[in-house]
Amino acid sequence: MGCLGNLLWFLFGGAISGLSWCLAGCLWCITIIGIPVGVQCFKIAGLTFFPFGKEVRYGGGAGSFILNIIWLLVSGLLLALEHLAFGVVLCITIVGIPFGLQQFKLAKLALMPFGTEVR
Repeated sequence: MGCLGNLLWFLFGGAISGLSWCLAGCLWCITIIGIPVGVQCFKIAGLTFFPFGKEVRYGGGAGSFILNIIWLLVSGLLLALEHLAFGVVLCITIVGIPFGLQQFKLAKLALMPFGTEVR
């Protein structure tokens, strides 16, 4: 399912979601302080383009928690709502359920991207 799923994902919504993460990364990289946040956005954009076969593990400490709060207020909520809306639309059909579940996984990641590890 990995290769075929990733190909179908990219063609039918993954490209749009990944470009949203790239746009957020570019906006964060405008300031010097935001460059680490922008780099994390680009890493997650790679996951968003091809999510099948990858696992996300959550962790982190106090620094990640503070950065996640700032992220949530500035960019995270909009990206999470985008993934949530795509997920609901994709889950309407039986064929789209695996793709909708990936969108829900990415919505959770959009809320807490710092301190995560993608495998």
